[in-house]
Amino acid sequence: MSYTTVYEYAQDSFVEKKSEFIGHICPVKTAEEAVEFVNKIKSENRKARHNVYAYVVREGNITRYSDDGEPQGTGGAPVLDVISKAGLTDVCVVVTRYFGGVLLGASGLVRAYSQACSMAINAARKMVMCECSRISFTCDYNMYGKVSYALPEFEVINESEDFADAVSISVLVKNEKIAALKKKLTDISNGQLVLEEKPNLWADFA
Repeated sequence: MSYTTVYEYAQDSFVEKKSEFIGHICPVKTAEEAVEFVNKIKSENRKARHNVYAYVVREGNITRYSDDGEPQGTGGAPVLDVISKAGLTDVCVVVTRYFGGVLLGASGLVRAYSQACSMAINAARKMVMCECSRISFTCDYNMYGKVSYALPEFEVINESEDFADAVSISVLVKNEKIAALKKKLTDISNGQLVLEEKPNLWADFA
């Protein structure tokens, strides 16, 4: 199980018939974070005529959008449609419009807001978040060589290695590889390793 989101804030812009459209995209985890981002962009663009937005959040399966004063269906819905077709979640997109005095018409607005959203998405670095678990254990130095040699086979993310009297190791592993990794660690340690597992996590394994 996985989903695609973005690493960080990104933006891009273009001018259509003297109106400037600026697409902003940001990763968000909750609806509250999305609203905070929308308000931040609005605050930074007080002289803009419109700040159309849409966001998709996994937590609670929430989708929201706003035309922010544009004719109904010409701003927020097209932005949300572009987000959905890009397969993104846990993102918020705000498209700021500085009005240039020339009306675009309904179809022109839909195209412009869709284009600004697409440009923001294209400007952002994507990441695929996979459902995973954290596996933690402690081994002695004699066993560490075998363990460190075996771990890459399971495409783990090495979170930490603490070298003290023994070596404490913490890794993230995709759900579909957990059983095989635990069996491997049990086999190479003859059952001596005590494995602690924390499930229901998400991480980018790219």
